[in-house]
Amino acid sequence: MTKEAAFADAYTAHFRQVRGLCRQLLGSAERADDAAQEAFMRAYKAFDSYDSAQPFGGWIMTIARNYCLDVLRRRRTDPVVFGTEAEERAAAEAHDADGLASALSAERATAVNAAVAGLPERYRVPLALAYYADSNYDEIATALGITRTHVGVLLCRAKQLLRQTLAEEAA
Repeated sequence: MTKEAAFADAYTAHFRQVRGLCRQLLGSAERADDAAQEAFMRAYKAFDSYDSAQPFGGWIMTIARNYCLDVLRRRRTDPVVFGTEAEERAAAEAHDADGLASALSAERATAVNAAVAGLPERYRVPLALAYYADSNYDEIATALGITRTHVGVLLCRAKQLLRQTLAEEAA
């Protein structure tokens, strides 16, 4: 199989997942299309260095994640998107914490996606990395340049905001 054919198969198999991650990270379908295409272009250029013993999906998702984070850093007008760990912890402790699982039922997927898209960037990005890119706390912390604990606080706060938004919509 030629390089082009192998890459075309990988593109077909993973484009939707990559675009979904980009949409969650960037908060826009239009920007997600551009970012997904850019991630695949970068992957194609580096395809000769790809280790075929590793899953292609993980490799391309890492490329897409890193590209989207770079885009977010470049477009950031507020120099500090992520508050301090103490601020996030205080905000998280200010609300009661219910499980997120009840909000993620299939019939509410559209409402959940809209609520995620409406989150401030500092909460949407770690949430997307955790749940759409299956990144662990250490990977998210490294990608965002924050501590592992700070990641946990941001995710907790993001879930609280999601619950609040979804409860308001249901009322």
